Amino acid sequence: MMQLQHTNLNEIKLAGIHVQTSYMNESKVYEDPNFAYGSPNETSKITPCVMKYFHEGVGEQISNRLNPGKIFCVYTDYESDYRGAYKYFIGEEVSSFENLPDGISTHTIPAQKYAKFTTDPGPMPSVIIDAWKEIWKTSNEQFGAPREYHSDFEVYDERAADHANVIVDLFIGIQQKASIID
Repeated sequence: MMQLQHTNLNEIKLAGIHVQTSYMNESKVYEDPNFAYGSPNETSKITPCVMKYFHEGVGEQISNRLNPGKIFCVYTDYESDYRGAYKYFIGEEVSSFENLPDGISTHTIPAQKYAKFTTDPGPMPSVIIDAWKEIWKTSNEQFGAPREYHSDFEVYDERAADHANVIVDLFIGIQQKASIID
């Protein structure tokens, strides 16, 4: 069971790489209990994007990094909800978008209210797959408001260094509740 809390975050500027994908492309990861990353039938576009990020040292190419090694994985530009097409972005927080090398994309996570989930320690990729399965079952009442579907993201920091005992924070954008004035 994940811990849930609500938080407001300021805007976060990111630099990295991205890929366009969809739930259908990624669903085998979530639905097949025997799925193995790197299998020849894999339709996932996220896995190759993540592999490219790390194997090509994309993080080290980014100028103006605020917390080197702290990785943000963002789901954004949703066509509808999580079952439709979306953009997957992986990168690091930067102080500015100036002097970025060719091939580096940018994304700005908006200032907004988030439902923050923190996973229990577990092995990758199971810990993140199980987390998303739980999030998809979460009702608007449990979130505290309907989902915004602008930028949802995972944060991998020093707690993700041991791939057998990863702890990840997941931020799900939710709509601001209207305040009631007496």
